[in-house]
Amino acid sequence: MKTMSFDFKSRRSMVSARRGMVGASNPLAAQAGLNILRQGGNAADAAVATSAMMNVMDPGSCGVGGDCFALYFDARTKQVTALNGSGRAPQALTLDAVRSLGWAKMNPRHAHSVTVPGAVRGWHDLLGRHGTMTLSDVLVDAIHYASDGYPTAPVVGYRWERNGAFLRSAANAEEYLPNGETPKAGQVIQLPGLAKTLRGIAEGGPDAFYTGPVAEAIVTSIQESGGVMTLDDLKNHHSTWDEPIRTDYRGVTIYECPPNGQGLTALIALNIASHFDLASLPWDAPERIHLMVECMRLAWADAHEYIADMSQADLPLDRLLSMEYAAERAALIQPYYAIDPPPSPGEMPGGSDTIYLSVVDGDGNACSFIKSLYMGFGVGIVAEGTGVWLQNRGAGFSLVPGHRNALAPGKRPYHTIIPGLALKDGALWASFGVMGGFMQPQGHFQVISALVDDDLNPQEALNRPRWYVDRGDPGGALLIEEGTPFKTMADLAERGHRIQPESGLGRGNFGRGQIIRYDAETGVMHGGSEPRADGQIAAF
Repeated sequence: MKTMSFDFKSRRSMVSARRGMVGASNPLAAQAGLNILRQGGNAADAAVATSAMMNVMDPGSCGVGGDCFALYFDARTKQVTALNGSGRAPQALTLDAVRSLGWAKMNPRHAHSVTVPGAVRGWHDLLGRHGTMTLSDVLVDAIHYASDGYPTAPVVGYRWERNGAFLRSAANAEEYLPNGETPKAGQVIQLPGLAKTLRGIAEGGPDAFYTGPVAEAIVTSIQESGGVMTLDDLKNHHSTWDEPIRTDYRGVTIYECPPNGQGLTALIALNIASHFDLASLPWDAPERIHLMVECMRLAWADAHEYIADMSQADLPLDRLLSMEYAAERAALIQPYYAIDPPPSPGEMPGGSDTIYLSVVDGDGNACSFIKSLYMGFGVGIVAEGTGVWLQNRGAGFSLVPGHRNALAPGKRPYHTIIPGLALKDGALWASFGVMGGFMQPQGHFQVISALVDDDLNPQEALNRPRWYVDRGDPGGALLIEEGTPFKTMADLAERGHRIQPESGLGRGNFGRGQIIRYDAETGVMHGGSEPRADGQIAAF
């Protein structure tokens, strides 16, 4: 079988249906969610089933050793709720202790960067508030494929192979290196340790993960690698239900989870962009890309200054999301030249291994769901005998004393993963997301502009070439994806942007998304799945 070409020239059509729809970056995972909808489950049930399957199908990007966030639209109440399923730093981990190691910033591959995994409790809490099924009901397919095996998907296989050297140095990773090698595309892999863990969660609920043998394996493996997490840190973990944040963009209300997630960044950029007539300009016009990039750079400057755990830091959300503030920021944008000097950048490392999925059921309920280990295969530790990769979300903390996002015991770090929802006139309009580290708010900004300003359908919006402000650095390089005219790139360079063209395998920087648009009058769902991944829209 020939190696995949990775040219990403999508020939996909938008998918339309009325009874239920699931978008995920793996076809078998999307089908698992669809199976739940066919059994009578709702959007929350199908989202957890799909998420669990993605843990099996793409274990380097997500897993029960990571975190999750969700936005849920209840068709009966017309309300949007926000689930924060992210974990916290160990109680014994202090800023002084880490700084005493001589670190200027968190080491993303050290056990001190492991925060408590929040995904399993998040699954349980999402089902408890919005679902109709149990964990035992929705984990059936994930357990089957982890136990009996599945063929590795092409893009996942490439990324697995790319991390081969890292995997061979990781702790307890033998399960993920059959015969000592990374699996190739199409090769069947079995994950018996992960299957056992998922089976335990199905039978015993979250307590089977946060207490008992699995918890003991997590703590022992972390402490053997120099970390300080304890059984009490795991036992005491809890999710939170938060009030979502939102803004209006040309008549469409865009919802994001509040900080510690970075969805605020997308809303600030949209607010600033509302002061410009983007719809009057072609998508690939240098004038339009310049304006959007400048909006994004300004949003990044605010994000790195303000986004933190709201339970431990004061965040001026009302001010940041006000149109008065957006007008002040828009006034800083020059029509022909990049802002010089650029806003001060943050100090956080980049990570882009995440999964995003979207579900809308036949009643019009929607779940926008995202889960991640942060960087590829997390911190590089598998809890021995469990198949559980541990995340390195603690790498998102600042080590600057006094910073809102400074490391502290029991604190949640700056989080990159963000689901999105959109309503129009109080009715569901879209469930969407673009995974991929600091690409995520930039992806939200670009696909919402495509959907609203240009009236594209979901597949067209995802097919469109993207740009990326490198690592969310307001002064960083501007990566431009293949498919953008060369003349546009030359013009942007003349305006002061440091252009970095990207093609082929490098295009992984531009994220991987799913979009489901919903017509509230007819109940028709229109779905698009990312051409840069292995994914699929599954519907009936």
